[in-house]
Amino acid sequence: MVIIPRPFLIKEKGGFFRRSGAVHCSGNAEFHSIMETVQQHFNGLDGGPIRCTKEESLDGESYRLDIKEDSIDLSARTSSGIYHGFQTIRQLLLSDEAIQCVHIEDQSRFAWRGFMLDTSRHFYSVAWIKKLLDALSLHHINRFHWHLTDDQGWRLPIKQYPLLTEIGSKRLECRPVWGRYSGGFYSHDDIRDIVAFAAARQIEIIPEVDFPGHASAILASYPGLGCTGGPYRVEDRHGIFEDVLCAGNDSLFDLAHAVFDTLGELFPSSFVHIGGDEVRFNRWNNCPKCQKRMHDCGLSSARALQSWITVRLATMLEERGKTAIGWDEVLEDSDNYCLPSDVIVMSWRGRTGGDAAVQRGHKVIMAPNTEGCYLDYRHSNDPEEPGQIGLSPIDVLYNFDPLNGIEAALHTQILGAQCNLWSELIYAGKIAEYMIFPRICACAEALWTPASDKSFERFKADLNVHQQRLDKLGLNQYRINA
Repeated sequence: MVIIPRPFLIKEKGGFFRRSGAVHCSGNAEFHSIMETVQQHFNGLDGGPIRCTKEESLDGESYRLDIKEDSIDLSARTSSGIYHGFQTIRQLLLSDEAIQCVHIEDQSRFAWRGFMLDTSRHFYSVAWIKKLLDALSLHHINRFHWHLTDDQGWRLPIKQYPLLTEIGSKRLECRPVWGRYSGGFYSHDDIRDIVAFAAARQIEIIPEVDFPGHASAILASYPGLGCTGGPYRVEDRHGIFEDVLCAGNDSLFDLAHAVFDTLGELFPSSFVHIGGDEVRFNRWNNCPKCQKRMHDCGLSSARALQSWITVRLATMLEERGKTAIGWDEVLEDSDNYCLPSDVIVMSWRGRTGGDAAVQRGHKVIMAPNTEGCYLDYRHSNDPEEPGQIGLSPIDVLYNFDPLNGIEAALHTQILGAQCNLWSELIYAGKIAEYMIFPRICACAEALWTPASDKSFERFKADLNVHQQRLDKLGLNQYRINA
């Protein structure tokens, strides 16, 4: 029986489930909204009756599934557990193969099973993001990290700063037609729609707004927030740029206040990602305002200003009931201004940042670009494959374990892990799908299935069946078995 990610326990019984027309979901009233959502998933599929019951003995996202010849029984304590069970049923009904009668007991290995989408370098439609979210939920991915701002575009309307979307949301685009502007932004209604769509599928959306680097779109909109005053532009190039937000200008925090208030209105999540990666310090070294800030704060280097900013931002979020997440650079040069203990570190430059963070008492999300987690990297060495120059083979990602190298006493500080798709070269949804699938399936199994039950050879064989299901959902895919 092919289910991805592989459940915790599968016991096969005699006989096969007899499909008998349309799927009909019924059961505990507490799960009514979940049943309404998944009923849409089952439209057009041949199935039968599914009964849902609440089982207090099951924990968190756990569920129990009994597939009989004439019906399917699903039980869980929580809505997330019921939803995950429904997605296992959905996978089986998407297959043309006969469904064996089985007893399944299932639970997650890690609480954070994430995927990050960069919508700054390329602007994806609301409809496509919903399609992606639905497919992610099929694999029990439960965190969607939404990268909303960067040098190449600002996608979030802020009422007090209208130029961020009027100017910062579009750039010159040389690829299709010389001199043409491209870009866009998500309205507040768009964002609420996507957040609600994700929540119905048990996915929490975590917004990211980058401070103080990757700020070209901000500076093009409000040049006074930079050290030199400009001129600036929304970048059509890719890379790391010298101009960042001025650390000596208190207007930086006025902007942050407005942004965080807006995020609080739009995103129910208790987490906000504040970026903090790839900051260049040359402007700060030559800026009188930044030098004064260093003197007033007793800082010995411009580099330490980033820690001072990170602490301010994290405190502002804490006042709003939010927890800050930062890329692993936020750990650096923080001797004078130590990070608040609740700041979560996302380790992307290999495992080093995560290892250091857990030693200092921080919670960590692993997303190392060295272990298959960067899905903008190519699938293989084939020069015809799209993507960045790095490689993220699916077997490397499948064998990725966030706990490798972490002493057992600190395992509880690893929340989980995620895959990231940076979109510099991924300018269309169909290309994005090809880069995501089926690697996200491997990520899902790495984060859900017990390490002792994993087998890449079995997983590779399972993909022969599973990718046919994804074909039915209209997803473009890389074929590892071709």
